[in-house]
Amino acid sequence: MDNKRAFLAVAISFVILLGYQYFFMPTPPAEQPGETKKSAEVNAPLSQNQPNAAVAGKLAKMPALSPVVYDREPKKVTVDTSLYTAVFSEDGGTLNSFMLKRYSQTSAKNSPGMQFIATTAEQGYPLAFSWGSVTSPQILYTASTPAIKLAGKGDKTATLTLTADAGNGVTIQRIYTFRNDTYLIGLDIKVTNDSGAPLQGAPMLDQVDSSLGGGVSSSADRFLFTGPSAYINDELHEVKPDEFEQAPITLNGNINWAGYESSYFLCALVPEDGDGQSYTMQGSEDLVRTQLAGTMITLQSGASQNWQYKLYYGPKKVSLLRDIGYNLEKSMNYGWFTVIAKPMLWLLNFFYSIVHNYGVAIILVTVLIKALFWPITYKGLKSMKNMQKLQPKMAKLKEKYKDEPQAMNREVMNLYKTYKVNPLGGCLPMVIQIPFFFALYRVLLASIELRHAPFMLWITDLAAPDRLYIGFDLPWLGGLPVLTLLMGASMWLQQKMTPTTADPMQAKIMMALPIVFTFMFLNFPSGLVLYWLVNNLLSILQQVVINRESKSHTLEKKA
Repeated sequence: MDNKRAFLAVAISFVILLGYQYFFMPTPPAEQPGETKKSAEVNAPLSQNQPNAAVAGKLAKMPALSPVVYDREPKKVTVDTSLYTAVFSEDGGTLNSFMLKRYSQTSAKNSPGMQFIATTAEQGYPLAFSWGSVTSPQILYTASTPAIKLAGKGDKTATLTLTADAGNGVTIQRIYTFRNDTYLIGLDIKVTNDSGAPLQGAPMLDQVDSSLGGGVSSSADRFLFTGPSAYINDELHEVKPDEFEQAPITLNGNINWAGYESSYFLCALVPEDGDGQSYTMQGSEDLVRTQLAGTMITLQSGASQNWQYKLYYGPKKVSLLRDIGYNLEKSMNYGWFTVIAKPMLWLLNFFYSIVHNYGVAIILVTVLIKALFWPITYKGLKSMKNMQKLQPKMAKLKEKYKDEPQAMNREVMNLYKTYKVNPLGGCLPMVIQIPFFFALYRVLLASIELRHAPFMLWITDLAAPDRLYIGFDLPWLGGLPVLTLLMGASMWLQQKMTPTTADPMQAKIMMALPIVFTFMFLNFPSGLVLYWLVNNLLSILQQVVINRESKSHTLEKKA
């Protein structure tokens, strides 16, 4: 394989990888042999309510329960901490609202906090609990307090106790424990059997997540995975909603945690003491219902059984998730580039701690990577420049031995040896750098640190596409993508300056790549575009240095 084909292959590889990221949702396989099964039936039906008209068509195959009429109006309990405001309801003991205080819904100044619950009463709310087929999740609880408020610094705690007669002689008590300094919530559930006879059941905790009202979705979600996920048997499972539209999917095994994730946020249920046996998903992209089930047990009359859970509703921030434990940091999935991506993220946060601007931190990380790779990049560019100088001699050999391919190859190799040129020397350095470039690419795409982080001038959100509004809306764009256009222009200039041995057709393909990349990057986060622009500018600077050095050597020889 000669140098021109290798270089072309690398360039096309970039397009394929970025194009795949742009148009498709990259997720690991949902099924593992012996661990995952698709089934139209699970241990017990998930908690269902009649869906509203917006999603009725997609959920027509899902079972529904008749509305329950209580003898009194269920009360709502507001829990206010320094990190979030949550609203729990006596109707099923569910979570009706969960709003983060330190993360806003949008980058607007008056934007409300990030709201995790996007479903309606008709669709159902998260954290409904049932004990197998013995109890229904639609029961009326009695709350121990009308409201909870935690403020100030420190690990202050408070509890909310919800108690209900579930029928059949079964009593359910749910105790939520809140701390002021963490997003982690404790949930202890106690089931007591006073029926006079043994009863069998398994604990089942339900979640419901909807994209219709915004929920935990973000602008980066079209590039990264959004949907139900679980860490089972030391492996992360991410299941795309279209996989269970026709029939529910059940994942079985040792469940560390199970929940719903987007690019920047995670709603996770953690079964303690290893009592998480299966995780079932059903619904559609608009409305996903999941159920975490434990072990089936027999509860004798007069006996009680306790189950303990941890609930995490918060940001996907690696340092925070690592400190909490339970393998929640595994939700930060960088794919093939995880080993390189984590140090990149550390570097990004390190530079931010110094300059307090993530845009500047991106520039510094890019400069550092370029500096580290400067020696091999230098050798690669020099090799490409030398290959370009040999083109006249190569053309003569090809003309002389056009009917003798073996002889031509032999003479070409002799030419390489004579002038000490490696035909792959210009390509290999680029190949070595690709994993590092894409690791940083994944970090910039998935890091919540960039969400609503300003850079300068019109770039007020490094996680959102770059747009400069010029007084009127441009078709399909809204504002002018200045940074993206600069990135495309820099890539074009880089292509013009880079030595190439390509034939005219290949050269045209290479010159078309900047146009392709510009269109692909139009809706990419501006932080990613900034990285690519700076990387291109540094590559241009490197090429200028090489060209001047080569010109200087030529003048010395003439002298």
